[in-house]
Amino acid sequence: MTTFIRAGLVGALLAASTLAGCASTYYGAMEQIGFEKRDLLVQRVTDAAVSQENAKVEFANALEAFRAVVDIDGGDLEATYDTLSDAYERSEDKADKVRARIRDVKGVARDLFREWDSELKTYSDPGLRRASAEQKAATEARYDTLVTKMDKAAASMDPVLAVFHDRVLFLKHNLNARAIASLGTETADLESDVADLIAEMERSIAEADAFIADMRAGS
Repeated sequence: MTTFIRAGLVGALLAASTLAGCASTYYGAMEQIGFEKRDLLVQRVTDAAVSQENAKVEFANALEAFRAVVDIDGGDLEATYDTLSDAYERSEDKADKVRARIRDVKGVARDLFREWDSELKTYSDPGLRRASAEQKAATEARYDTLVTKMDKAAASMDPVLAVFHDRVLFLKHNLNARAIASLGTETADLESDVADLIAEMERSIAEADAFIADMRAGS
């Protein structure tokens, strides 16, 4: 089955399962086209890494917008406010997508490990059961490391969003050159916060890439 066709089927099945509100229906349908929970977890982790990469770029762009705002000398104050407000809203949207992708990862991982536990009980060969249990423990440990880094990266978005929110709101309530100039003193702190956020995102993305490589190697 071609990648294009498989992708289309995945999208259709995901939409159908969402409407039905039944995870088991979705998993069953995915298994019929060759996607096990392990494959789905890899896909969810991939999606989460992509969303973090997008968020990283958007936050960097928002910082540039903030710098441009505080560096202006005169000009259209309303347009200045709109620029920063739009940058904040785009960053918030990307942050929401990151959180949603992480929830998706956790949901599939939970179901995968539950199924694995259940299937361990069906082994008749003790040696194979033990080997599979060890593999599960190793996979779960690697997953725990991954999701810890993802959560840490997601949490690092909150203080930056809070700063952007407050500054956008401040400009909304005080739309004048003096208010804009007063924000310039806080640029260094915001730059530091965004740099920390980007570093956390990059660590999380690197861990996601390593997790995906391990999962594919063990297939």
